[in-house]
Amino acid sequence: MKVLIVDDEKTLAYEVEAFLKKAFYVCDLAHTGRKALEMLNLNIYDFILLDLGLPDTDGLKLLDNAKKLNPEAAYIILTARGNIEDRIKGLDLGADDYIPKPFSLPELQSRMQAISRRKFGIKIESILIGEFEVDIQNRTLFNKTSQIDLTRKEFDLLTYLLLHKNRVLTRMQLSEHIWGSFNADDSDSNYIDVHIKNIRKKLGNFAAVEWLETVRGVGYKVKKQS
Repeated sequence: MKVLIVDDEKTLAYEVEAFLKKAFYVCDLAHTGRKALEMLNLNIYDFILLDLGLPDTDGLKLLDNAKKLNPEAAYIILTARGNIEDRIKGLDLGADDYIPKPFSLPELQSRMQAISRRKFGIKIESILIGEFEVDIQNRTLFNKTSQIDLTRKEFDLLTYLLLHKNRVLTRMQLSEHIWGSFNADDSDSNYIDVHIKNIRKKLGNFAAVEWLETVRGVGYKVKKQS
């Protein structure tokens, strides 16, 4: 999943980024509200971690604007502000959680996982699709008793599609998730198509993968099984 960390405490922001990257999140950083809005206009995020005490804008106002640009994201407020009024305002504006500073990084990850289960429908650590089982926690893929080897990017691409089952994901969205960015110069590149082709080939050696659909001219989706 892709995360935007908005915090002017650079040391903390870098620590959060490093920790989440080890958990296979793709992270972008913004140290000002202006930079955050620039990135929100360019990218789609699954999580936005937002400090309220930014140097150039009020964090609650930024939250309101961010919700308009990226309404499907999950928002977690990270702040040293202790008053209950700011917490209530943030939640009323649509924040999914509120974590006061200082906080532990494992707690942050646990809160994000809880939101994923609730907001994105991720309720289990493994996903069954067709004749395959994907273990997200251990990053393994099985067909019955046979383990199928995927590269890191192939696994990330497959699980991202599975976690957004029955939703069409564009090549740009998939590229942003895997590489963390998308450049206009890459618009004609077929690297996403190549990865999908490799995934189909590897899985197809064991069972049919008709649930992995191409949406012509747009991207790909995983079709829910009846």
